[in-house]
Amino acid sequence: MRILVLGMDGYLGWSITTYLSGADYQLSGLDSLFRRKWVKEMQSVSAIPIVSIHDRIKLYESTYNKKVDFYKGDITNYSFLSGVIKQTRPDAIIHFAQCPSAPYSMIDESKAVWVQRNNLVGTLNLIYAAKNYAPNAHIVKLGTMGEYGTPNIDIAEGFFEVEYRGRKDRLPFPRQANSWYHLSKVHDSNNLQFACRNYGIKCTDIMQGIVFGFELNSSQGEKLNTRLDFDQAFGTIINRFCCESIISHAITVYGDGTQIRSFLPITDSMRCIELVLKNPPADGEYRVVNQFANICSANELAVKVARICKQMDMDVQILNIKNPRKEAEHHYYNPDNHNLKKLGYEPSTDFDEEIQRLMIGIKPHKKRIVKYSKVLNPTIQW
Repeated sequence: MRILVLGMDGYLGWSITTYLSGADYQLSGLDSLFRRKWVKEMQSVSAIPIVSIHDRIKLYESTYNKKVDFYKGDITNYSFLSGVIKQTRPDAIIHFAQCPSAPYSMIDESKAVWVQRNNLVGTLNLIYAAKNYAPNAHIVKLGTMGEYGTPNIDIAEGFFEVEYRGRKDRLPFPRQANSWYHLSKVHDSNNLQFACRNYGIKCTDIMQGIVFGFELNSSQGEKLNTRLDFDQAFGTIINRFCCESIISHAITVYGDGTQIRSFLPITDSMRCIELVLKNPPADGEYRVVNQFANICSANELAVKVARICKQMDMDVQILNIKNPRKEAEHHYYNPDNHNLKKLGYEPSTDFDEEIQRLMIGIKPHKKRIVKYSKVLNPTIQW
């Protein structure tokens, strides 16, 4: 299978590149290297040191004895993106080439506009490039469970049955996003749904929970691992909690900590994507899968991390701080995830074991995290 990875240098982009290292996959990728720029802009670094994309590719090729074609560029440039698609002729296109941060999108007007423009224009360009030059390609687009918000009913997978005034229909499940970033993902979902219906292309839209961890092929050497961010904009909650704990910083929980979210380790995220690749939708089909392994509140997560720290002879405190975000703290949360299970997905590892594995992995980089620890304190308010 020929696969084109958009956003190959990012957190998930590099993870899927190393995960799909087997002979069944012929990989190409592109990236604008914005993730490195964004984290530097937040005055932070990856907790796990990473090498340049060119050194990554060289190491990957020498380790797995397979070639990867990499193209540096921005998918908001249609000529660039369409040219890469014409050249690589992919069977599947994995779309990770977006700004993935709600806090970043909420900094100010310029960031809000930039994130919406970058994410929406990039996806529209992909739709037209695929339509014109790879109409049979399966687009795997990364959405987010954050598109749904926190409705007071169970969250369906993309669509649900509605009865209103005596009539019934199957309609898209309402989206109630809580940031300009999440709204950009909602708009992408709507645009891709329309494109499938109108142009006959096929797409799987993955509503992904919060991913954590970084190790996939540790036996191949640390330089092949993906990045792991811990700043307020690009550090996901478990990654941030673990980085705080490893330097004896209090685990900082926003608000009263009753917010409930869905999570999965990076190993499961990659397994799910491979399952989707191996089981594409029909031509013209827009398919939605909710991708997560565990559900818990921020408080429950903090207690879990603190308990694992104690097992590792580390004493860590939990501190509830003023919530910098305008979000519901007491809410109902019960999402479905039947579609991936039908494809064969079951969580592969224990939640606690994966968190402990993450803690062990970042421990050698304690001094690096301490050096940039000021980024752990939230300053972006909305």
